[in-house]
Amino acid sequence: MDKKFDVTALGELLIDFTQNGMSDSGNWIMEANPGGAPCNVLAMLTKLGHKTGFIGQVGNDMFGKMLKERVSSINIDVSNLILSDEYNTTLAFVHTAPDGDRDFSFYRKTGADAFLRKENVNPEAIKSSKILHYGTLSMTTETVNAATEFALETAKEGGVLRSFDPNLRKPLWDSLEKAKERILYGISMCSILKIAEEELEFITGEKDIAKGISVIRQKYEIPLITVTKGKYGSCCFYKKGSEELYVEVPTFMNVKTIDTTGAGDTFCACILHDILENGYESFTKERLTKMLTFANAASSLITTKKGALCVMPEKSQIEELMKA
Repeated sequence: MDKKFDVTALGELLIDFTQNGMSDSGNWIMEANPGGAPCNVLAMLTKLGHKTGFIGQVGNDMFGKMLKERVSSINIDVSNLILSDEYNTTLAFVHTAPDGDRDFSFYRKTGADAFLRKENVNPEAIKSSKILHYGTLSMTTETVNAATEFALETAKEGGVLRSFDPNLRKPLWDSLEKAKERILYGISMCSILKIAEEELEFITGEKDIAKGISVIRQKYEIPLITVTKGKYGSCCFYKKGSEELYVEVPTFMNVKTIDTTGAGDTFCACILHDILENGYESFTKERLTKMLTFANAASSLITTKKGALCVMPEKSQIEELMKA
C-alpha cells in the first residue's frame, strides 16, 4: 500500500535557547534554535530524502510562527501543526558544558505542546504513514498523553510501525515513578526502540546493558532495540524467533564537539532511514554494523554545531566522515 509519508512524528516543537557569546555589557547572548526531539528526527530523515510530517502544537506567537516557517522550509509537512491562541510556545534554555554535554531549563507550564488535544490528532495523517515516531514529552500531562495514546492505538490498528525514543527529561515529570510507568507504556506500544544507556538503567535498574535488554525482552516483543552510549558509541540487539544478533560500534572521535543537542535524535533518524531503505525483516550482522556506523557518524557531526533541527548533516558529509 502506498503511503503519503515515510515517517510522521508526534510531540514537542520548541525553542532551544543556547548561549552564543557575550555582549559588550557582559551579558549572555542567547540564540533561538528551533528544536524538539520528534522534529529533529524528521529533519534528519528529510535530509536523507524521506517524506515526513509532524503532528503537534505551538503557540500563535512570535516563536510559534517562526517554528512553523522554519520547519516548513526544510520540507517537513506542517498541515497538522496547530498554532494555539490559548497556550504559548515552549521554551528551553540549554547550558552547554565544555565537553558539549548539556543541562536544560524548561519553561513549559503553559507550553502549547503539552496541551495538544486528542481531537486535534488527525488519524488519517497517521494511517498514511509507514512509521509513527514518538517520545515521552508527549506523555507528561493528561491532555497530551491522551492524544499520544490515541495516535498509538490508531497506528497499531493501521499496521503502522511505531518508533519510540523515551528522551527522558526528569525535570518535566511530577514524579519519576510516573516517568518510568509512561516509558514502559511507550515500550509496550513500539516496534522499534531507541534508548539511551542511562534511560535503560532508569527503567530496569540494571547497569549492564545486556541485562537491561533481557529485562525488557522478558515482557515485550521488540525485534530491534538500539542503545546509545554517548562518546562510547552504540549497540543494537535484534531478535527474530530463535535468531539473536548483537552488534556494537564505537563512535567517531575525530570531530570537535561543541553541543550534543540532537545527537540521539540524529542517530534515531538514521536507524529509521535504514529500515525505510532496506526493510524491517532482513537484518544481518553486516547490515546492523553498517546501520550503526552511519548513525554514529551522523550523530557525531551534529555535535559540531549549535542546535539541531536546521543544521542536520548532508548524506555526503556523513559518508565522508565514515571514509576518513
